[in-house]
Formats: sequence, structure tokens, C-alpha cells
Amino acid sequence: MNALKQILAVTSMNLRSVPRRLGASSVIVIGIAGVVGVLVSILAMVAGLSQMMRSTGHTDRAIVMAEGASFEFVSNLSREAAQAIEDAQGIRRGVDGKPIASAEALVVIRMPLRQSGNNGNLPLRGVSQAAFALRPEIHLIEGRIFKAAVRELIVGRTARHQFPGLDVGSRVSIRGSDWTVVGVFESGGDEHETGMITDAYTLQSAFQRNSFQSVAVLLDSARSFTDFKASLARNPSLAVDVMRESDYYARQTQEFTQVLSIVAYLVGGIMAIGAMFGALNAMYSAVGSRTVEIATLRVLGFEAGAVVVSVFSEALVLAVLGGLVGGGVASLLFNGNVVSTNGGGVTQLAVPLAVDWHLVAVGIAWACIIGMLGASFPAIRAVRIPLASALRGT
Repeated sequence: MNALKQILAVTSMNLRSVPRRLGASSVIVIGIAGVVGVLVSILAMVAGLSQMMRSTGHTDRAIVMAEGASFEFVSNLSREAAQAIEDAQGIRRGVDGKPIASAEALVVIRMPLRQSGNNGNLPLRGVSQAAFALRPEIHLIEGRIFKAAVRELIVGRTARHQFPGLDVGSRVSIRGSDWTVVGVFESGGDEHETGMITDAYTLQSAFQRNSFQSVAVLLDSARSFTDFKASLARNPSLAVDVMRESDYYARQTQEFTQVLSIVAYLVGGIMAIGAMFGALNAMYSAVGSRTVEIATLRVLGFEAGAVVVSVFSEALVLAVLGGLVGGGVASLLFNGNVVSTNGGGVTQLAVPLAVDWHLVAVGIAWACIIGMLGASFPAIRAVRIPLASALRGT
């Protein structure tokens, strides 16, 4: 109990003296806040991308592509293959008795971005009539649905935010002809919101194509996936790969999120080293300014452990404060914002930054590690200074 009282007394004395050392203390807080702010902002992009893909993928939906195709853009399915897929077992049927499946064509349009003016990739997806029953999360917020056999399209809310000239009534030049924007839709912030949608056969006609890139289906239930996949495997005329929609979109972003995570911790680590040296210098200065005080306490019977704990406690308080400041600034500046990034040279991903308390907690944990490392050597020095020299202030 006596040791605990000593620790509390010395720590309290150190913390009360922080305002007198505002400059040195600010170095620790600002340095750590910068590290946490950068780390949290990059990790927010990883979290936002993962959240976007989770909202896009559903376990009761499946995507069928040509065998060996990793992405829809490199897949090609004939109309006969698409029909055979739609006739497979395990697909839910609508009130009209038809399977809820959408054979889809996909192309990329190059258009200037609103903010930078540089060309970005805007996906244009051609869908069948069942697409909106298949994806009920897609709903109009302006205008109307496109008509078949007419060069009309609807635009995702995020795409309209990224690219100029996509309001209802605007005309978009595609392959030398004008397409009319007749509606704007939202779909819960998923990947579809970053592109445009039109009729599949109209799109095929405009691009002189006769194949689809994928077939999306709504399963009877999530458990029906095995039956659906087995039904396709039994058809010798089909050479396709089948994935749950949730697995497909998770795989699409797995490598990208891994790279972003590595970048976040690499950049954060480099900045953390600088912040740690800043904390080291600041704590050395703080210990040096209290050399006589510390020596006097030791002469009065205060144990060395109490002095060490007090130095670590001061660094920890300043580190947590820096972590809270960095996390708070990152949340205010970035949470909910949308960042455009080229997804592997094919799609223009509009990633919403998501700063939550989990990321702020990660940032504060980093702040504590930086603070503790920065305080380690000054704490040791505080108790190893010879008492005679310390009492003279030398």
C-alpha cells in the first residue's frame, strides 16, 4: 500500500507540472496525433471498402462466369450458355414463374472526373428485366427506369457525385452516339452505385457484341448454392465457374485491402519512429527539469519504482491525449467522405471512408506504444542519476 501511495503522489506531482512544460508536452501530443491521424485515415479506406463490398455481396445470390475468369470484365458467356444457366436448379422463381436471373453485359466508359478533370473509369452494366427483382436494394431516387431497345440509362448516386454531366436529362456520348440519363438510383452505398445501368441487349447492340460477361441469380435460399452449382456441373455444354456473390466481391478487394493495410502500418510505423524520438526528447527534457525534485523524493524515501511509474504515467496520459486528438481529427475530416481510386485499372472505385471507434482504438493503442517507448530511457535515467549530482542539479 505504501508503494501505491508513493506512485500516486509522484504521478500526481508530475501531472500537475505538465502545464509548466507546455511546449515539451505539446511536442508529444502533436507528434502522436499526426501518426494516429494518418494511420486511422488510411485504415478508414480499408474499412470503407470492406463495408462497401459486404453490402454488395449476398449469400443468397450467385454469380456465374466463364471458367477461369477472375473478374466479370474478362468473362464471356454465349447467349446459349446464359439460357442454360438460367434453367438450372436452385434458382428462385418470380410470380410469373420465370427464374430471377439476369444475364449481364459490362463495359467501361472513360469520362473526366469531377474533381481532378482526369479521365476515370465508369462501368456501364447491361441487365435483364429481372435485375431489379434480383437486387431489390437498387431503387430510384430521381427519374424513371430505362426502356428496353432505347439508348437510355440510369446512374448511381455515387457515380453522379464523381463524374459531371450525369444528371437526369443529360446526354452521355458512348461509342459515337448519345445516351440519355433518365434516372438516378441508390443501392445502399454498394459497388453498383459507382456505375450506370441499362438494358443488356441495347448495350450489346451498341457495342456489336453477342455475349454476356456474367449471369447473376437469386437462389431459393443460401443453402441452395450447392444444388445450383451441382446442376451446372452436370451440364456438359457449360464451362463455367460459380461463386456466391458475397465471396466474389470479397475476393475482388482482398488484395487491394491487404496492400492498403500494409501501406497504413508502414507509413504509420515510419511516422511513429519520428514521434517516438520527439517523445524521447520531450521526456528527457521533462526529467531533466525535475532532477532536483526526483533526487529529493528519493532522499525522503520514495522508491525508484514510484519515480519510473510516474514518468511512464505522464507519457501515457500525453500519448492517449494525442491519440484522441488524432482520431478525432481523422473522424471529423474523413468519416463519410468518398475517395476515388482506380480499382486495378478497370473500375473507378468510389470508396467511402469509415472511421469508427474500432479504428480510433487502434490509433490510441499505437499512441500508447509510442509514448511508452519514448518514456523508457528517460524513466531509467531518472533513477540512475547519482543522488549527490542530482541534488546539486548537475
